[in-house]
Amino acid sequence: MKKTIAAGARASATWTALACAFWMQASFAHDMAHDMQHDMPGAHMQTQAPPPFVASTAKPFDDLMNDAMVVMEYSMTDAPMTGNADHDFVTMMIPHHQGAVDMAKAVLLYTADPEMRNLAQGIITEQQYEIKLMQLWLQRHPADAAMAQPAQ
Repeated sequence: MKKTIAAGARASATWTALACAFWMQASFAHDMAHDMQHDMPGAHMQTQAPPPFVASTAKPFDDLMNDAMVVMEYSMTDAPMTGNADHDFVTMMIPHHQGAVDMAKAVLLYTADPEMRNLAQGIITEQQYEIKLMQLWLQRHPADAAMAQPAQ
């Protein structure tokens, strides 16, 4: 019983640490992109869209994480804002979730730790499901309708 509780506590602590790291990276990236967007209207951290993320062992892990962040940052900054909180939240969360999927794919290439593999696979499954839900929501709530009716 004690081993099960200790293993559960370690898994929970591991998940919490990884989730905090992802959140901190995403939060920092979003803050930088947001500040830059407000300092220079219409500006992106890059002048053109970055190439799509590709998880491959041809690159070191830290390069893959950076690639995932660059794609996520650009996509979040490029998300069309309408002034409707519901719409704007969803359009920014889709690339944010995709960034988590991309990072999880990267770690799967480099980790043998069963807890990390399980966590990464869970992130991929859950985040892809949530992306699909948000895309379906956007189909039911087009941007032009969101612009006409700001969220209350």
